[in-house]
Amino acid sequence: MKSKLYDKIATIYFYAVAVFLILFLVSLISYILYQGRTKLNIDFLTSPPKFMEAGGGIGPQLFNSLELLIITLIISVPIGLGAGIYMAEYAKPGLLTELIRLSVETLSSMPSIVVGLFGLLVFVTMTGWGYSLIAGALALTVLNLPVMTRVSEDSIRSVPNSLREASYALGSTKWQTIVKVVVPAAMPGIITGIILTAGRIFGEAAALLYTAGMSSPALNFSNLNPSSPTSPLNIFRPAETLAVYIWKVNSEGLAPDARQIADGAAAVLLLMVLIFNILARWLGSTLYKRMTGEK
Repeated sequence: MKSKLYDKIATIYFYAVAVFLILFLVSLISYILYQGRTKLNIDFLTSPPKFMEAGGGIGPQLFNSLELLIITLIISVPIGLGAGIYMAEYAKPGLLTELIRLSVETLSSMPSIVVGLFGLLVFVTMTGWGYSLIAGALALTVLNLPVMTRVSEDSIRSVPNSLREASYALGSTKWQTIVKVVVPAAMPGIITGIILTAGRIFGEAAALLYTAGMSSPALNFSNLNPSSPTSPLNIFRPAETLAVYIWKVNSEGLAPDARQIADGAAAVLLLMVLIFNILARWLGSTLYKRMTGEK
């Protein structure tokens, strides 16, 4: 009788926690979207910001955030996935493996402001690039690699050994087994790691203050010359992101409608994260079905 009572109490408790978290999340999202509802229009999304006067938009900052996301994922996902494969499939127990794992754990707990200062020293000053899009992408890569590596490693380790043994029995090599069997089976977990990484890219501000900069040139989207300062394809130009712009608007408050701009930018940032999460999960599910032959 007591065990049944304890089981009911535990069940009610966990259901209550789940409902509370869902209600809290829904209320938080609803509040942010409600506060920024007046700014959710095409003009706000496409026009450049105006300083010392009302009515500015977030066009360059929104584009910079998306471009920074793409560049950072292009750099960090292959490296993080490769490191996860090595740690799960090739690394042998020993001092070197433990040292690598300790380094990954230490790097994952490092404050983003420290990574920003490191990026300022290495990617901005030593390379001579100055405040630039590529400097911000490399700093975020340093920040996100531990997360991507650990998630990839755990996802690959969770794949049943029976799948590997079946692949070997059919004459596949180790690399063919990893590419054709293990990685597709671990794809849902890997997609989760990519989503976590992308969320951090969207919301990061401290590391980008010292690497990508706090300004953005007037972009000419008809100019496709990567070496031009006004070209959107130039990765060596300053690139203020949406999160940095929100921080700057709130801290400086030079525009008369600074609060409305910050609320609108926060709502757009939240919608970007939600849309990316939905698209990433849909893409991951589609890739998983194609690679495993499921319908």
